[in-house]
Parts: sequence; C-alpha cells; structure tokens
Amino acid sequence: MDVNGVPPKALSAESLPIFKEGIGLVFSRWSALQMAVENEWGGRDSRLKADQIGSDIVYWFTQSKEPLYMDDLEAILEEGLLTLNTEVDDGSIEEVAYKLMVMHEECLEGKFQAIESLREANQNRAVVHHVRQVIYV
Repeated sequence: MDVNGVPPKALSAESLPIFKEGIGLVFSRWSALQMAVENEWGGRDSRLKADQIGSDIVYWFTQSKEPLYMDDLEAILEEGLLTLNTEVDDGSIEEVAYKLMVMHEECLEGKFQAIESLREANQNRAVVHHVRQVIYV
C-alpha cells in the first residue's frame, strides 16, 4: 500500500509478457552481460545465471510491496553481474536500470514505445570497452 492506502499499480496480463520481452531485449543489447555469458565468466551455467538476473528483476517489479527505486534496481543488476564474476565501470548498470524503469512505467500505462524502439534497434549492437572479468583468489 502506498501512503494513500492504495495498492501499488500492477502490470496487466497483457503488459507482463511484453515487459518480460523488453527485459530480454535490454539484456541482449547489454554488452557487459553478453560478454560474461559468451565467455562463461560465471562458469558453464553463465546463461542460467543471466536468466536468473532477469527473473529476479521481474520478481522485484511485480512482487515488491515498497516503492520502486532505481538505486535498488541498480543493486540487483550489480549483484547479478557479480554472480558472473563481472564488474563494470562504464555506466551501463545505471543505463540498463533507467531503461527498465521507463519500460515498466510505460507498461503500467499500457504503452510500449520503449520496447518497440528496442525491437527495431535490436540489430545494432554497441561495444563497451570498460568491462573486465573479476578473478577471485
């Protein structure tokens, strides 16, 4: 419940699968995540770990009883990358979190412009140069 005693708005049955698709589209364009998965920096189950990050994010957006803050989402993304032994210092965590927050807000309103844009732009991939594998000793 928010301060006015109104439950937080939930994604509709129509919006939820589109939102999940949007998360997948954002992740497919996130170079740091893709490099970690392709190079198996998190081990042979790196793809499963990346999928788990997506599941954790869907859960956070759909099950949280508290207000949704971008800082909390950034922490989930950062922790997820750490399960893949990956650290980034390129601002991509913040960028991904922002895109996900915008997509969620749009989906709550039954609008899907951000996801449509991602569908169209998914062919173009950006290269990120500030990603490195973390090796724990």
